[in-house]
Amino acid sequence: MGKKEQNILGKVLDVRMIQSILPHRYPFLLVDRVVEISEKRVVGIKNVTINEPFFQGHFPGHPIMPGVLIIEAMAQVGGVGALNIKDNLGKLAYFLSIDNARFRKPVQPGDVLRLEVDLLKTKLSVMKVHGVAKVENEVVADADMMFAFITPEEGK
Repeated sequence: MGKKEQNILGKVLDVRMIQSILPHRYPFLLVDRVVEISEKRVVGIKNVTINEPFFQGHFPGHPIMPGVLIIEAMAQVGGVGALNIKDNLGKLAYFLSIDNARFRKPVQPGDVLRLEVDLLKTKLSVMKVHGVAKVENEVVADADMMFAFITPEEGK
């Protein structure tokens, strides 16, 4: 699968550009925009609306975004940066681990999640990242995560 390297460093990415990098689609694409990207850091935005399908059951009458989806949103933001690195073009990022995850405040409809992900280190085809999710400059969640990069053929 020969994806072309895109020079996205320093650019703002809209959802179409994000979809050209990530394989995720509705209802599981959890990044609306990338507002900052460098070789070591990616910052994305997720606009949380009452129309999200998970709010139907989490929780009726008291909607809050599931913590695992906040972690997934951070991972997707990290994936935008990690999957644009030359060695990872055309690959998939598989979760290997989530460590030190903390949920500090609930995320509700109407919130704008700012997802800040630092790309920490790569060894072979594994990358470690640290993500922080904020609403109005207040930390709502954070976690350390690791990904493995594989070709789509390896994932079958």
